[in-house]
Amino acid sequence: KQEVLVKHTGGCHCGAVRFEVWSAPDLHVFNCCSICVKKQNRHFIVPKSHFTLLQGSENITTYTFNTHIAKHTFCKTCGVQSFYTPRSNPDGFVAPHCLDPGTIKSVTIEDFCGENWEDSMEKHKTIQSMSKPAPGTN
Repeated sequence: KQEVLVKHTGGCHCGAVRFEVWSAPDLHVFNCCSICVKKQNRHFIVPKSHFTLLQGSENITTYTFNTHIAKHTFCKTCGVQSFYTPRSNPDGFVAPHCLDPGTIKSVTIEDFCGENWEDSMEKHKTIQSMSKPAPGTN
């Protein structure tokens, strides 16, 4: 069965950073690691090919830590992280809580223990494939 994708739009608080992302209207969202807990950030993963930064590249700065694989990008003006590249899926983007209303049908939330990252990745068989486009969706 081919998954139907919808265009979600979103951005930071001040509006300097705007993006669009193609994803199912039913979001599979994760609670994750130490930094995400501190920021109260939940996220969902999409293939890089389904993410487009519409404006604000000059207004984005990046924070990394530990392995420096995850790229925590945020707006220099308002400080909001409207998307980032996760360690679990460096070939994908995360578009979290900054989606505009109107295109989300449902949200399923799953815990992923980022503080025990290696063990969690071993146990979670689907998270690594989430940034791969589904067949027929390119």
